[in-house]
Amino acid sequence: MFERCLQVKEFMASYEGKWMIAGGWAIDLHIGEETRDHEDIEVAVFRDEQNSLASLLADWDIYIANEGKKEKWHFDAPVELPIHEIHASHQDGNQLEILLNERSKGRWRFRRDPELSFPLSMMNLQSEQGVPYLNPEIVLLYKAANTKEKDHDDFNYVFPHLNEHQKEWLKQALIQHAPNHSWLEALLY
Repeated sequence: MFERCLQVKEFMASYEGKWMIAGGWAIDLHIGEETRDHEDIEVAVFRDEQNSLASLLADWDIYIANEGKKEKWHFDAPVELPIHEIHASHQDGNQLEILLNERSKGRWRFRRDPELSFPLSMMNLQSEQGVPYLNPEIVLLYKAANTKEKDHDDFNYVFPHLNEHQKEWLKQALIQHAPNHSWLEALLY
């Protein structure tokens, strides 16, 4: 179980910055079981530590996602907002999506609304296998934009596994960022 996440943990061992599994895999790590198939695996890192990616991904093909197009990236210039996705593929067939996250003054900042934040010291958890993953409430906030069926499934699977603090933070974040989101119905009761 979680073989792909364990492979990423091994690969990321030499990364000098903070990293954590994000997306649907983070939801499954929180639940403790794989609830669905995942097309990809996402790793969250901080934008201000992206220079540490250069040595880690030296022999990978690297692209940044810019307005729906992939552009080759050679670590020649830092990736700045609004760009936040780096796609890496290796000749051995491995692929990785790296999501750049924002932080300031000891807090993670939501790139779509920097007023929404979370203490850095509490923004990730660790699975039984020792894999760091982004808190599920933060993952769900990201998934609240352009919500797909798999995102609704992730919400429904993880909802019973969220504690009251996690539900309250997500509720307040959605009220501020996506006040008409369907998940609020479950969070308000």
